Formats: sequence, C-alpha cells, structure tokens
Amino acid sequence: MQHYFTDKTLSLNETFLMSDDIAHHFISVLRSNNGDKFEIVDSNHKLFIAEVIDKDASEAKVIEIKNNSVELPVDVTIICGLPKKDKSELIVQKATELGVDHIIFLQTAWSIAQWKNNKASKKINRLSKIVRSAAEQSHRNKIPDVKYLDSINDLLKESYDHKLIAYEESAKKGEKADLINSLNNTKPADSIAAFFGPEGGISPDEVSKLKENGYKTCGLGPRILRTETAPLYFLSSISMWFDLLK
Repeated sequence: MQHYFTDKTLSLNETFLMSDDIAHHFISVLRSNNGDKFEIVDSNHKLFIAEVIDKDASEAKVIEIKNNSVELPVDVTIICGLPKKDKSELIVQKATELGVDHIIFLQTAWSIAQWKNNKASKKINRLSKIVRSAAEQSHRNKIPDVKYLDSINDLLKESYDHKLIAYEESAKKGEKADLINSLNNTKPADSIAAFFGPEGGISPDEVSKLKENGYKTCGLGPRILRTETAPLYFLSSISMWFDLLK
C-alpha cells in the first residue's frame, strides 16, 4: 500500500483533498481509481488508511486509524562532517530507512567539501526531498529533519541526553564499552547523538572540544568505516538494541 504524508490534521471519517504531489503520484502515475486505498500520516504523526472517493477532484476519505508505529523509542541524531560528492544523499536516504530522527551536516576543520554561502540551503532542500521520499518508502510515521551547521561551536548549542563521537583511534584500540554503556543507559524518550567525521577525519582540537562538552569517544567495531558507512552502522546498532533485543 502506498504511504504518504500530509501537513493536515486528520480524523476518522474525514473527507480531505489530496495534495498535488499525492494526487499526481497516486492517481496520475499509479492510475488509481475511486475506492483505491492508501496510507497517510498527518501532522501529528498519526497513521490512517484513506480511500479515493473522487479521483477527478483529488478527494479522499479517512476510513481507518492504524495504531502501529515503526519509530524507534529513542530520539536519534547523527552529526556528519561534510562528506564529498553525493555521499550526503546516500547518508540521508539510508539513515531515514534505519529510523533516524535528526540529521546534521557540519563544517569541520578537516572537511574537504565546502557548503558555504548559498550552497548549504540548496543542498538541504535537495536532501529534505530525499528524506521525505525515503520516509514514505520505509513507511515511517515521521519525516526526519535535516540541517546544516557552520562549526563545532554551533553544534555545542544543541542539547542531548547521550553524546558520542565515533572515533577511529578508539576503533583501533578495540574500545567498545562506551557505545554499549551509552545504549544500556539510554531510556525510552531519551535523546542520543553521535558525531561522525568527514573523509579527512576529526581534528584533535575538535575531539577535545567535544569531550569537554560531554561527548564520549567510542569505537564501532574493529574495522575502520567510511564516512558514509559509520552513521549507518550506528543506526543499525540502535535498531538492534531497541527493536530486537529490548
């Protein structure tokens, strides 16, 4: 069943007009007819089943409330040093499928890529569209948000219950306790954030500044992961811990 999002607040038996995007895809592209059903998530992250009642007028009606949620029980943020080329697109798409809530791209000291001036806003607009599509494809109940920050100092204004740095040196030493301990101490509704360096790595000054502000370095297994792989490893670990083991 097709899955969409709306900015409207919906209720059972309510009749509503589909947005142009939904109508185009569901009626024009998929050639749906009156009586065909689709899932739709409203502005309160509530999931409903709706059916087309007048395809020519793009009119649909809510016929069922669905209470199942696929969201993680914790609020997860990944913070990524700016990656090269189109790796940011891969990161946001797969991270959305894996349950992330917030994605931050950050200009760091050793970032090769640069998103200054108008480039950042254009990139975020593009990435937000990819996130929305991935949220629909994976039948999420919410659309993760994506934003850009200019510096580590901007990041330090963000508040989280648990804060980690995926650090290459920790991986080399086989460190695993901090990740496990952080997950073990994370309760439902807590927020957890993890910082991942760009291709050039994280500078020692940045690591020191983050640690001074409550971030803990941790390893992600014994192998050194690429900048686009590490956030997905982390999110997979979160999902394993809270979806399958709890």
